[in-house]
Amino acid sequence: MKRNIVMKLALAAAAAGIAAPALASADLAKKYNCTACHAADKKMVGPAYKDVAAKYKGQADAVAKLSEKVKKGSSGVWGAVPMPPNAAVPDADIKALVEWVMATK
Repeated sequence: MKRNIVMKLALAAAAAGIAAPALASADLAKKYNCTACHAADKKMVGPAYKDVAAKYKGQADAVAKLSEKVKKGSSGVWGAVPMPPNAAVPDADIKALVEWVMATK
């Protein structure tokens, strides 16, 4: 049943011109509660995804640098509120999330 739903979502996304990895990464952002502090286009507790993408655009090591910040936590870059570490999130999921954020415009 779950497999059928995922397949239907992927097909619907492809038909709508939405890349399936973006759909999966949006789901990951919800799964790992990223959306409690971040939004695509506006500052909440943390910066907007589009602002992160703009700040790190063109940096060859951006995905690695941001992945480490997500994994270990970070503070002082976007203000006084620290981002807590996300050590329990698998590295592959962090990389997918960071790549998705970096694609945000």
